[in-house]
Amino acid sequence: MRVIEYADEEMLAINLANQLAGDLNTALEHEDRALFVVPGGSTPGGVFDVLCDADLDWSRIDVCLSDERWVPEVHIRSNTKMVRERLLVGRAAKANYLPLYARADAPEPVLAELETRIQPYLPIDVLLLGMGADMHTASLFPGTEGLEVALGRNAPTLVPMRPKKAEDVRVTLSARVLNAAVAKHIVITGQEKRKALERARTCQPEQAPVVAILDETDVHWAP
Repeated sequence: MRVIEYADEEMLAINLANQLAGDLNTALEHEDRALFVVPGGSTPGGVFDVLCDADLDWSRIDVCLSDERWVPEVHIRSNTKMVRERLLVGRAAKANYLPLYARADAPEPVLAELETRIQPYLPIDVLLLGMGADMHTASLFPGTEGLEVALGRNAPTLVPMRPKKAEDVRVTLSARVLNAAVAKHIVITGQEKRKALERARTCQPEQAPVVAILDETDVHWAP
């Protein structure tokens, strides 16, 4: 793990967007297409605002969320809604989007169908994740039903998660799939999350799931 510090969130957004664009361009130099996996939440919004106009062949880039709430994409809590509004605009509107949601009351009946859509694009070329103060990443929450499966060496591509304190069922890419990414980045802001990152380094993945993704990962932090 390498921690890269920035003076403020604006500098983080600009520099991280440039790094992600460079990683995507490198992938496209060697492959017909590149898979770019991104987080939901509010933290990456500023990065997306810069990245969406990067001079890339976006028509050859496939975008997928690291995790999604099991709600329609028009829902206010949908990660897809944020990605469509902040990333898949401007030049990036040409990218191909791979959803983690389908119309069903629960993930399990359609999980195999969603996996079939994603698996041909794996492994991930460029990965961007966030991290919570509880040391979760994607929807890999400590103490959550499904975490043991999601952290397993032979985990499936997608795992349903049911966080005890969350309103929505979620679907997440497993730690195995996330950790196999060629280029890995985590973006965090604020002192609380910086302290959480330091705590995570002394924990097991069951207590701090982000640990499962930290090897050879660049963590981008601004106060």
